[in-house]
Amino acid sequence: MLPSRKLPRLLIAAFLLLISSGITLQAQDTEPQRLILATTTSTEDSGLLDYILPDFEALYHATVDVIAVGTGQALALGESGDADVLLVHARAREDAFVESGNGLIRYDVMYNDFIIVGPADDPAGISGMTDAAAAIAQIATSGATFVSRGDDSGTHTKELAIWEAAALTPEGDWYISAGQGMGAVLTMSEELQAYTLTDRATFATRAADGIALMIVVEGDPVLFNPYGVIPVNPAAHPGIDAELGQAFAHWITSLPTQELIASYQVNGLTLFVPDSVPWRVAHR
Repeated sequence: MLPSRKLPRLLIAAFLLLISSGITLQAQDTEPQRLILATTTSTEDSGLLDYILPDFEALYHATVDVIAVGTGQALALGESGDADVLLVHARAREDAFVESGNGLIRYDVMYNDFIIVGPADDPAGISGMTDAAAAIAQIATSGATFVSRGDDSGTHTKELAIWEAAALTPEGDWYISAGQGMGAVLTMSEELQAYTLTDRATFATRAADGIALMIVVEGDPVLFNPYGVIPVNPAAHPGIDAELGQAFAHWITSLPTQELIASYQVNGLTLFVPDSVPWRVAHR
């Protein structure tokens, strides 16, 4: 016979198990929340989103609809209220988006860098240069083919800033404006044996698949590439899911997710460096 004081504990345990089972079943029966994330192609092409988003979807019983476009298009989706949250990489344009009232606040998420890649025979002779403006000026002078994103993306914005720093307007048969995402532009550059500006993460992912382009220019501080997350402002766009958008911003900047980002590698190479406030506080 069980001691009398243990019987209530068993009954309580059974009762709690029944309740918890009911809660679980109820949660499973409800439709998942739906978050619309507008982001740059590099976060998708690099494989990062496939790596980290299942964690958010499980934690918040949500489905994330990813719209991977250039940063300019992502910001436009936020401005029209067609996205709940943005993950982009063109800092001045992100700040302007918030200042205009379309976004609540911008949070630092992570960073990597841009690089110039090109054919192994390096017809412009720029391999090893660390001045990006001088390198693209030399490409222009040589007449070697350069493929531009041409899509108002964060990468395209950076490229135009480098041309401006070089005091040049790129034009001519040697300069091709693709109007495509980074993955497509890398494929085109390989086919044409051309140079292009790319984020390191997308290039590393494509290099793992055997793309035959080489890194020729890297290390210039101007090539720094920070990413930020911005919940869209519900006061300007009442139809968005502001609560879930803010939850995403909190989640991606939280220490556990920052550690997840830090652990993402392709061929042993870490593609993104965490940079949120919680990460910096924890790693002082």
